[in-house]
Amino acid sequence: MSKIILVILTLFLSTNAFADMNMKIGKKGNLNEIDRTIKVIMYDNYYEPSNFSVKAGETIKFEVINAGELVHEFNIANKMLHMKHQPEMEKMVENEILFADSIDHEKMKKMSKMDKSMGHSHSNSVLLEPNQKSDLIWNFESAANIEIACNVPGHYQAGMIASVDIN
Repeated sequence: MSKIILVILTLFLSTNAFADMNMKIGKKGNLNEIDRTIKVIMYDNYYEPSNFSVKAGETIKFEVINAGELVHEFNIANKMLHMKHQPEMEKMVENEILFADSIDHEKMKKMSKMDKSMGHSHSNSVLLEPNQKSDLIWNFESAANIEIACNVPGHYQAGMIASVDIN
């Protein structure tokens, strides 16, 4: 009996460790613990800068500006999480919340009451219309294999991805 429990426990712990490893993206940062600020400009299908270098555990305030003509997203995640988020973004387009150059915020608010993924209220992401700006504070504690990407349908596939080097 104890061997069975040991096998189940080992499988459970190893599966969770693997899952946690894939989910290591850091956490929402605290305004009082910012180590530095990075200004990011989103153009149509690329970021400036296109590469970010951060220290493990560092808290960064990203000042994000959408200088493009299209709606863009600044999303901190790993590739797996970006792939999981893209269908939510497609659903926002299908429900006429997300348009090429605008966001129907009223409809977003209404739809998010029925489906939280329609609210786009993720602490690791900002979704901006042209000429909008927003700040995002992120702590890179226990972060690995991170990339910053736009998951507006077609943008990730067009290469709107910035690399993140964690030292």
